[in-house]
Amino acid sequence: MTKVLYIKASPRGAESKSAAVADAWLEAFTAKNPAAEIDLLDLATEKLPEFDGNKAAAKMAIITSQDHNGAQKTAWDEIASIAGRFASADIYLLAVPMWNGGIPYKLKQFIDIIHQPGLTFGLDPEKGYSGLLTGKKAVLVLTSGAYGPAMPSPAFGTDHHSTYLKAWLNQAGVEDIVEVRFQPTLLTADPDGDFASAQATARAAA
Repeated sequence: MTKVLYIKASPRGAESKSAAVADAWLEAFTAKNPAAEIDLLDLATEKLPEFDGNKAAAKMAIITSQDHNGAQKTAWDEIASIAGRFASADIYLLAVPMWNGGIPYKLKQFIDIIHQPGLTFGLDPEKGYSGLLTGKKAVLVLTSGAYGPAMPSPAFGTDHHSTYLKAWLNQAGVEDIVEVRFQPTLLTADPDGDFASAQATARAAA
């Protein structure tokens, strides 16, 4: 059975355009795949642990092949549990608005927790990084108020948004990535029409 992890990065709830476009993808996907399991991760309400000193030390112990002490093991077990939820999915649906050219801080916190050696990637001293989450797919639903691919950059913003997400997913081994953009959401002559078009693109992508 296919499992979809739907990650909402916006705190705007029903006002979120990224979530509304992602919902269109999900509606079309579940219509064709009614047996699919949907796991919703709403980062506005999810209680994420801080990536504190014990977690950082636990990560470095893994990289340097050292044993964990008691506090580090507890920290690593928490990391592994959250990363396991991510790794168990077959498809990642991410609804992500652009914040200051990048991604919302809650999503960055989530990535910093789960993107760990031995869990999502391997690191060879000679060959570099290798992704462990191979054979999976991702759908990136991207919104931004002023920035758009056709807008002059950096005057209307710079895309560290999609580029960061794709680089992270690639490093984790996810290479099959589809982008659905509603950009810009504000500086457009036809926001309603562009929104409907983005939803149609999302349905087609599903």
